[in-house]
Amino acid sequence: MTGAAAEAAGAAVIRLADPDDPRVAALVAEHLEEMEPTAPPESRHALTVDRFRSPAVRLWVAEAGDALVGSVALQDLGGGHLELKTMRTSRSVRGTGLGRRLLLHALAEARAAGATRVSLETGSSDVFAPARALYRAHGFVGCEPFGDYRPDRHSTFLTLPL
Repeated sequence: MTGAAAEAAGAAVIRLADPDDPRVAALVAEHLEEMEPTAPPESRHALTVDRFRSPAVRLWVAEAGDALVGSVALQDLGGGHLELKTMRTSRSVRGTGLGRRLLLHALAEARAAGATRVSLETGSSDVFAPARALYRAHGFVGCEPFGDYRPDRHSTFLTLPL
């Protein structure tokens, strides 16, 4: 990573996304493409850009200059339970702390909304080890599948009581 990438990630502004922004569609497409080789289709649970139009889903993006370099979303599962979705940073800014900033932003938003729990599904393969470590470092612990999820060897389920 270049010093410029680290500087851009550090200066990135996290803001509520506009699903009609073509940069959001490109960021989501990049995420879906990156997830494709990690598991079979039935085991990939990333949202499409159309799902971000649902009133139950809020998406934030990290913007550095004219580029969107990260995203995080919360989906309301009801009863004070939110699901963390689309948590990612672009390859160019990985390792800069932007992922941590996005996670902390989403958790602050969840608390402000009165949520009592945030859960997530992430991959179980080695490529997801850094993400699982980040979540665990912020208090997430293993849990059973929640919502519409079912047990899946490609998935790891984590939760954080707020």
